[in-house]
Amino acid sequence: MAQFSIRKLLVANRGEIAVRIVRACNELGIRSVAIYSESDKNALHVKKADEAYLLRGDPLSVYLDPHKLANLALATGCDAVHPGYGFMSENHLFSERCARRGVHFVGPKPETIRKMGDKVEARKAMMEAGVPVVPGSDGNLADAAAAVECAEKIGYPVMLKATSGGGGRGIRRCENPEELRRNFERVVSEASKAFGSAEVFMEKCVVNPRHIEVQIIADSHGNVCHLFERDCSIQRRNQKLIEIAPSPQLTASEREQVCAHAVAAARAVGYQNAGTVEFLLDERRNFYFMEMNTRLQVEHPVTETITGIDLVQEQISVAAGEKLSFRQEEVGMRGVAIEFRINAEDPKKDFLPSFGKITRFYSPGGPGVRFDSGIYTGYMIPPYYDSLCGKLTVWALNWQAALKRGRRGLSDMSIAGVKTTVPYYRMILSHEKIIAANFDTSFVEKHPELTEYDDNPSREDLAIAIAGAVVAAAGL
Repeated sequence: MAQFSIRKLLVANRGEIAVRIVRACNELGIRSVAIYSESDKNALHVKKADEAYLLRGDPLSVYLDPHKLANLALATGCDAVHPGYGFMSENHLFSERCARRGVHFVGPKPETIRKMGDKVEARKAMMEAGVPVVPGSDGNLADAAAAVECAEKIGYPVMLKATSGGGGRGIRRCENPEELRRNFERVVSEASKAFGSAEVFMEKCVVNPRHIEVQIIADSHGNVCHLFERDCSIQRRNQKLIEIAPSPQLTASEREQVCAHAVAAARAVGYQNAGTVEFLLDERRNFYFMEMNTRLQVEHPVTETITGIDLVQEQISVAAGEKLSFRQEEVGMRGVAIEFRINAEDPKKDFLPSFGKITRFYSPGGPGVRFDSGIYTGYMIPPYYDSLCGKLTVWALNWQAALKRGRRGLSDMSIAGVKTTVPYYRMILSHEKIIAANFDTSFVEKHPELTEYDDNPSREDLAIAIAGAVVAAAGL
């Protein structure tokens, strides 16, 4: 990739995605600047960046101040800011503040972030572009009575959604008028607290759909490309757990159709940089636009794995005003990749977060295995952030081989000191529905028995633990 104007970049995030961005900068010859809270002083991204700056204050809010972050970028001589995912990645005010200070924001323009972050505006834009959308309210709902009236027209079940929502929050399914009235104020309250907006809209509930999303990337020269789709149907309470690229559930013609919809969606809003267009595929094989995420996704490694394209480097290049390094006809895919979100949670206890010290960590490896993480032996997982420890991505030539590699990768991994979702994923990969590549968004809910695994330590784990205890007792 050619040299360009960005020489120094502020990583406005933490954890594994911050490490990922630092690595991309290193390969591009760009100096990286990390930020961290007091609780993150020993984090891996702080150790790997060229520079790191402590932000004092509340452990969570220090990553959420657009004014302070934009000023820090300017003060440290950064040409650009990469927001990663979460935190300020879809905050149009942050993008605006960076632009005012002459700092490249590695993401779309502020007006695009604002427009696509408003789910009602996004629906209207898609309808104008001819992209199919789920039947729903014409705009925001004034009150519970308006919600009931709308539901009577489109039919139950319905989904109440926060207009400015994202990440699976601010969503409630309603089966009847009573449930709708009861949930309306709850969604309004959730929306106000999580997104600073009380606006709510409604969509018809697509029952047991497949969740299919398409990775797109566009530059400022009019080039828009898709990098094929991902299947995110294995999720719990609208939070993704396992992601697959390409979807083993689509035909070639369906793949072509949904990717064309995604490109049309991006062109309709003048999109620039990387983004994801999300769709629901119903039981009749109809696609419906759900939302556009105007940022890098957690699951981007599976797309990188099947295409060979470094999305983070392309993001930085596009933000610097460069053209995409490829054309659509040059984008190919090979094999199947699966990503497992390794969360510090206890599936046996309703996925209760399991924060604490990692007493031992062995990373999986070998052919077709990638692990993106921000953890290490001795690292203390703080209780202030999400529970993601890392992302295991496996690749193989076909679905069945990818499942086998996934089982091996999960078995290779060892994380002690906290509970994780690793043993739960082993159970999922052995289920007949997964093996047959026939699953939808209801899979996790329908199979609670998969949390009934044996979590007793293996002989190897016991031997290591005993050896560690002996060493500690001897004071070695």
